[in-house]
Amino acid sequence: MSPLPASLDTSASASFGPAAAQPVAVPATPKRFAITASDRYVGVFDAFVQHGWEPVKLFTARVDGRMHRTDAILDRAQARKIDIQLSPMNDHSLDGLRDLGCDLLVVASYAWRIGDWASRIPMAINFHPSPLPVGRGPYPLPRAILDGLATWGVSCHKISKDFDQGDILAQRQFDVAPDETHESLDLKVQRATSRLAHEVAFNLDALWKNAVPQGAGSYIPFWTDADRTLDFSLTPERINAMLRAFGRHECLARINGKVVHVIDAHTWREPHNLPPGVVDHVDGERFVVSCTGGFIAILEWNLLPPGQMRGTAPR
Repeated sequence: MSPLPASLDTSASASFGPAAAQPVAVPATPKRFAITASDRYVGVFDAFVQHGWEPVKLFTARVDGRMHRTDAILDRAQARKIDIQLSPMNDHSLDGLRDLGCDLLVVASYAWRIGDWASRIPMAINFHPSPLPVGRGPYPLPRAILDGLATWGVSCHKISKDFDQGDILAQRQFDVAPDETHESLDLKVQRATSRLAHEVAFNLDALWKNAVPQGAGSYIPFWTDADRTLDFSLTPERINAMLRAFGRHECLARINGKVVHVIDAHTWREPHNLPPGVVDHVDGERFVVSCTGGFIAILEWNLLPPGQMRGTAPR
């Protein structure tokens, strides 16, 4: 993997947070950590390293290269010559961390359940992309936009047997713009998580000791195709919120009996007498569809989902 130009070096994320103010004193005997991560959370890796933690293993996964990447995190692991595991973590993996003298397991973006870590590792924490206890679940970001929330946040909590319900070590919140998109919210989450990681890496022992139980909260399951299918009986504003909430994950639309993946669209208010879902205008591959109180222009679409092959090339 070739190094990035200096202007694009993602290691710059390590300059965020409390550590940016002054050099970090590295302890004589660095504590050891393992991490699960993709490039979205490479800033978490950087934060712990900057605060004197020694990485011993990376858990990641094969990715599509479109929504998720691992180039940067793999570069860091290879530069430090630490073990990389692409398969799911299991009991044997946890035994290996114990044998490496691992003090902490850091989970930041991981699709698989973590097993019995407590009998092998002193501490295990998860960085979650919501202001817990609100937004438990695998990927809650779209809900923040769909619900029109004014604020969102990220959390660091102890890993417990129940998903996303462990005691909270620390949190950070930020504003959600009225026109927020999935992509802009995702970047805000990444930045806030990097800053939160600096706080946690710098003061983990105290934060662990004083962690606060979550109490009652909400769970957001991963969305279904029905959840992201545009309903033309909705207003332009609600349809626009769906388009913004799912972003590059793409909404679906049923047009003249065919389901299409909506890549780009625009909505507007305009009085009319058409029933919802009528194709009112066509210009080549672009078309305008009626909705309640207005219209939606489908500007770019595809019959295939993202990442699928079309002929010999990916979509």
